[in-house]
Amino acid sequence: MKEGWDYASCVSALSGEIEILKKISAVQGQVRKSVMSREWADYDEKHRELNLLGEEFERLEGERLLYFPAETPFYTAISELPDEQRMELSRLYRELRMETMKMRALNETFLVYLNEAKNLAAAYLETVCPARGGKLYTRKGRKVTQDLRSIVINNRY
Repeated sequence: MKEGWDYASCVSALSGEIEILKKISAVQGQVRKSVMSREWADYDEKHRELNLLGEEFERLEGERLLYFPAETPFYTAISELPDEQRMELSRLYRELRMETMKMRALNETFLVYLNEAKNLAAAYLETVCPARGGKLYTRKGRKVTQDLRSIVINNRY
């Protein structure tokens, strides 16, 4: 731990990270909802908000790493503190870890959903248009990649 550190600043950094993670989690829930309901304007707005919250989180993470370097285990770094301070910092650190794990789990399930939707769209296109041989083309006839980020099907003949 850094010499001459300030307990209040440590608590502030950890608490700030926890609050930002909670805000990020809430906004990510809104992003998931926007994607599932195909509200792309709302998605873009929430994506920008996520980027700003991510920048704030990185700032707070850097501040926390000034007091608790990544190469030193957290509990080792606080082991010599008075009991009350050690218990409070431990509680905050556990809460930070729990919020991080919760967000990671939600993100993983959302990625599974997106991959399933992508695979379903690819399978649908393969079934509906087997002659295309797994290729996608633009309106002008140029071949494009099959990442299916944005696809519109023209069903008028």
